[in-house]
Amino acid sequence: MEASLSLVQRLAVWALPVLFAVTLHEVAHGWVARSLGDSTASRLGRLSLNPLKHIDPVGTILLPALLLLVGGFLFGWAKPVPVDARNFRHPRRDMAIVAVAGPLANLAMALAWGLLLRYSLLHGADAGTWLGIRLMASAGVMINVALMVFNLLPLPPLDGGRVVAGLLPAHAAYRYSRIEPYGIMIVLGFFVLQSLFPALGLIIAVPMYAVQNGIVHVLGLQALM
Repeated sequence: MEASLSLVQRLAVWALPVLFAVTLHEVAHGWVARSLGDSTASRLGRLSLNPLKHIDPVGTILLPALLLLVGGFLFGWAKPVPVDARNFRHPRRDMAIVAVAGPLANLAMALAWGLLLRYSLLHGADAGTWLGIRLMASAGVMINVALMVFNLLPLPPLDGGRVVAGLLPAHAAYRYSRIEPYGIMIVLGFFVLQSLFPALGLIIAVPMYAVQNGIVHVLGLQALM
């Protein structure tokens, strides 16, 4: 169904899910950091649900638009919420908790979009407004699951890398965190290699499928689709 949509229609379907996904992911980091003693994000006004405070020109606007234009899988990010671990009582443990808050927020949003998808399917969702809601809800599930799985990869500076650093012994965590300056290059290298060796995509595709399949079964969507 979505393949037959025009670019403008696809933008309309994906815009809100992407904005909510990247915004609430970052705000979740800030909320949890504040609850653990670091109010840096709060002082800088970054705990707002206003997407304008979190938009990254490249990650939130340019990259998703280009991916939609070329027909690739939609992906994006927002400006990272600042966190100062020196304000935590247990810096390594608390940073791990703050890190996992973002992916958990994406999981919660995927479930919420799944509920909206279920509601739209119960109303037919074959044409008109309900069709638009169905497509938007499906996009919401997909983008949030993708963000959750990607961010949980055990590679600094991704959230999964920070979780691993919080679980390792101090000396091992220090050595592990030293790869953080190269983390983004490693991620970009992974995507380049994936384009050459598609089997590498299973690293992300398999857990994505597992989570999406779990949501479908938990919400009883398989009987409606």
